[in-house]
Amino acid sequence: MQAASRESYRVAVERLEAYVRGAQSQAVVTTAEELLAVAGLLRREPRLRRALSDPARPGADRSALLAGMLTGKIGADALDLVGALVAGRWSAPSELLDGAERLGVEALMAGAEAAGDLGEVEDELFRFGQLVDGQPQLSNLLTDPIAPVTQRAGLVRDLLTGKARPATVTLVEVALSGFGGRSFHGALTRLVELAAERRDRQVAYVTVAAPLGDDEERRLGDRLSQIYGRQVDVKQNVDPAVLGGVSVQVGADLYDGTVLRRLTETRNALAKR
Repeated sequence: MQAASRESYRVAVERLEAYVRGAQSQAVVTTAEELLAVAGLLRREPRLRRALSDPARPGADRSALLAGMLTGKIGADALDLVGALVAGRWSAPSELLDGAERLGVEALMAGAEAAGDLGEVEDELFRFGQLVDGQPQLSNLLTDPIAPVTQRAGLVRDLLTGKARPATVTLVEVALSGFGGRSFHGALTRLVELAAERRDRQVAYVTVAAPLGDDEERRLGDRLSQIYGRQVDVKQNVDPAVLGGVSVQVGADLYDGTVLRRLTETRNALAKR
């Protein structure tokens, strides 16, 4: 987001956090679902996005336009939050859409956090991403650009309902729509990271040839936490192709100590002789 959009989003998030502090967790979840429904409306209606982000139109007028459309269709809390969102200045209609979607995601995660479920939601999102990556047929079905999102969302619900928390199912559906303009895999990854950020944690993606034991994973997490000055959640990806060693990525930082990397470097060095 550009500066004006970031400021508008910050104001809406502050309004959300104030609301969350005084609301029951289930009420927050309901509001989150309504916010995501509004984001879905903005995604489907480009003319509405343009009208609600038009810099020539006063923010109060834009809020009134949206209120006229949504009053009686969503709750008062959700209406207040989207009103605060559209009243701000947006650098582009696409950034308003991103802001609405992100606000709904933050609200859903806040509800899961209040219920004590956010850590499990984070893990379930990561594990589902691994499941999809490991099954090419499933991956093709979920990322097929020709198949309607509603059809793919139905498949997600069939796979996850009763096996994952409702917030996880909803967030996977958000990823299917291309959260923040990302691919499905990229959207899932970002949602995992947002869940960690909300818990004041960072995510380390660790690739190994064979699973780390619990003690090994804990020691690695403790060491990374010391390095980064905050709690680090270790997410393991087992890939026999790396042969041995470990690759660790935290944000933009990558440490690749795998056997595969060393063999590749040796092969490249020999090829240059």
